Amino acid sequence: MIATLALVRDDWEAGHRRLERASRDVDQAATLAAQVDLISAELRRRVGSTFTLEMLAEAYVGADVWVRQAIEEQAPTPGWARTIAMAGDAAFHIYSRGAVDYAP
Repeated sequence: MIATLALVRDDWEAGHRRLERASRDVDQAATLAAQVDLISAELRRRVGSTFTLEMLAEAYVGADVWVRQAIEEQAPTPGWARTIAMAGDAAFHIYSRGAVDYAP
């Protein structure tokens, strides 16, 4: 799981960097922030406030399905399907900082 966790964390960090670049576009910034907030709220519901990175990585498996459903139901905006993978990875990266075993 350690090798997989490292790979997943790399994906999350890359998504966060892409989100930061994309958020420079004023027209996209609010939409992306709303997506990340929604996904983070869903993570709180699914993983809780006390969790390990391994638990978060387990939630990442299949996250593409529930992330798509959450955005589609609660925050659909024009072009949302193009940004949900990036927003999802960024949300996981941000949320990972709250893990009890988080280390940069």
